[in-house]
Amino acid sequence: MQIRLLQVADRAEWQVLWAAYQDFYNMEVKADTTELTWTRFHDANAPLYALGAFSDGKLIGIVHFLFHLSSATTGPYCYLQDLFTSPSSRRQGVGSALIEAVYERASQEGASRVYWLTHETNAEAIKLYEKVAQRSGFIQYRKLLT
Repeated sequence: MQIRLLQVADRAEWQVLWAAYQDFYNMEVKADTTELTWTRFHDANAPLYALGAFSDGKLIGIVHFLFHLSSATTGPYCYLQDLFTSPSSRRQGVGSALIEAVYERASQEGASRVYWLTHETNAEAIKLYEKVAQRSGFIQYRKLLT
């Protein structure tokens, strides 16, 4: 398995996994937002990144992450926003390898933490997350504005 930043030529394969991620979470990201997101991955001025896991040249997993400042540290935090592996690649170490790759990138950027959210019903992901990180105990609140 190879993990690397997604390149412009990876768009079609990424689109398939991105759509499957949305289906998994019963959400819909508008086409113009998806286009903007893809553009941001390749914009040196945007703090949004996408890594892909490849096996035999085929994209089998994706992770999106970003860096942001914090009032509690001098360096950034890293937010792991989206993680998805193809159903046929699950339980083969793809998710943990993508998380480890984000840890490496975050360390290189001087981040003091990597954090993420998952839905409380995502039992398979929680099993993995319990192995690679610690549950913070914080509860998320949100108010949708749009």
